[in-house]
Amino acid sequence: METFVVFFLNGLSYGLLLFMLSAGLTLIFSMMGVLNFAHASFYMLGAYFAYALTGWVGFGAALVLAPLLVGALGAAFERYNLRKVHAYGHVPELLITFGLSYVVFELVRLVWGPSNVDYRVPEALSGPLFTLVNNASHGLSAVWGAGEPGLCAVAGNSCTQFPAYRGFMAIVALFMLGSLWLLLTKTRIGLVIQAALTHPEMTQSLGHNVPRVMMGVFGGGCALAGLAGVIGGNAFVTEPNMAASVGAIIFVVVVVGGMGSLAGAFIASLLIGLMQTFAVIVDVSVVTLMQSAGHPVSFEHWAYPILNITVSQMAPILPYLLLVLMLILRPKGLLGTREE
Repeated sequence: METFVVFFLNGLSYGLLLFMLSAGLTLIFSMMGVLNFAHASFYMLGAYFAYALTGWVGFGAALVLAPLLVGALGAAFERYNLRKVHAYGHVPELLITFGLSYVVFELVRLVWGPSNVDYRVPEALSGPLFTLVNNASHGLSAVWGAGEPGLCAVAGNSCTQFPAYRGFMAIVALFMLGSLWLLLTKTRIGLVIQAALTHPEMTQSLGHNVPRVMMGVFGGGCALAGLAGVIGGNAFVTEPNMAASVGAIIFVVVVVGGMGSLAGAFIASLLIGLMQTFAVIVDVSVVTLMQSAGHPVSFEHWAYPILNITVSQMAPILPYLLLVLMLILRPKGLLGTREE
C-alpha cells in the first residue's frame, strides 16, 4: 500500500511538471494562435540559466531570476522576429520557431558543452519529505522526514520515502496554476488580454497597445517554460538534448487536453503523469495474462514477440497511443473549444 501511495504522489508531481511545461504553450496558442515549436528550448534555457545563477546567488534567487531572463528573451524574439512573420500565416510561424530551437540547441552546446552539467537539487530539499511506515501490527503510518533513527530497521517494518523536492515541485506548480487563474480571470490585465484575443480592433481603439499585449503574452508563456526548467532541470538531468526529450510529450499534453484549454492541459498532464509512472511497474503482457489464466499459448512465430511485450516496456509510447486514440475519437481534445 505504501508503494502505491508514493508512486501515486510521484505521478502527480511529474504530471504537475508537465503542466508547468504545457501551460505556457497553451497560453501562447490560446491568446495568439501561435504553436511555438521552440517552447521546449525555453525550458532548457531555464534549466541552464538556473544552473549558472545558482553558483552566484543561490537556488532561491535563481528560481525567480531565471524565468524572468527566459521571459525577456521570449518577448524580444516575439518583438523582433515572430511579429514580422505573423501576418503571413501559421506556416512561417512554425518555421521560425522551429529554426529558433536549433539555434538555441547549438548555442547551449557552445556555451556549456555537449555533456550534462552538475545542476543539483538544493541541499535543503534533498531529503525525504515524509516516510510511510508499514508495520505488521499497527498498519500504515506516516512520519515527517526520515523518522527516528533505526525506525525502518525494526523487524516487521517496511519504509518508503517520498522526496521533499517532489513535494516542492508540486507546490510550485499549484502556486503557478492559481496565480495564472487569478491573473486571467480576476485582474484588469487578464481582461485586456482576453479582449485583445477576441476583439483586437476595439481593444486598440480603447487605447491599449495590442502588439505589446501579445509580446507580453509570448514572453509570459516562455517564462513559464523557464520556471519548469528551473524546477525540472535538477530533478532529472540538464543537458543539450533535454529539450528534444520533453518537446514531443508537451505537444501530446496540449493536444489531448484540447488546444488552447488550460484546464484541459492540467487534466491531461496529471493523466499522462500517472499513466507513465504506474506503467513502469506493471510487468504484464498478453502472453503472461493468458498463462496465468491457464490458457495454452499458441501464437504464430511472428506474433509471439509482439504479444510478449510488457506494459512497462511500452511505458514511453503510451502517451502517443493515447494521442492517437484522442485524435480518432475526439479530435478537439478533452476540453478543447478553439477551432483553427
